[in-house]
Amino acid sequence: MAIGFVFEAKGVTQAQYDQVRKETSPDNTLPKGMLYHAGGPIDGGWCVIEVWESEEIATRYMKDVLKASLTRAKIDVKPKMFPVHNIMKRDQQRDTTPRAQPHS
Repeated sequence: MAIGFVFEAKGVTQAQYDQVRKETSPDNTLPKGMLYHAGGPIDGGWCVIEVWESEEIATRYMKDVLKASLTRAKIDVKPKMFPVHNIMKRDQQRDTTPRAQPHS
């Protein structure tokens, strides 16, 4: 079952986020087992949302890869975890965007 994580890190800057992202995904591609990643500023810090194929894969990645990078960037955050009930992605949907009709 897919699992989601929300990291809300007060006091974390974009520079710290970029440091971790560059260390863990230097080519800005998802690691094996991660389905989705988004990061951005929140009031007083930074937020990251991730969806993984399974809790086991995510936990292994966090232990083997992410933990050391967070430590080097001086980020101390405990993510909130939730079971994913539904995922919607643009590339899986039929495009229903209205199109302008050419004038005759």
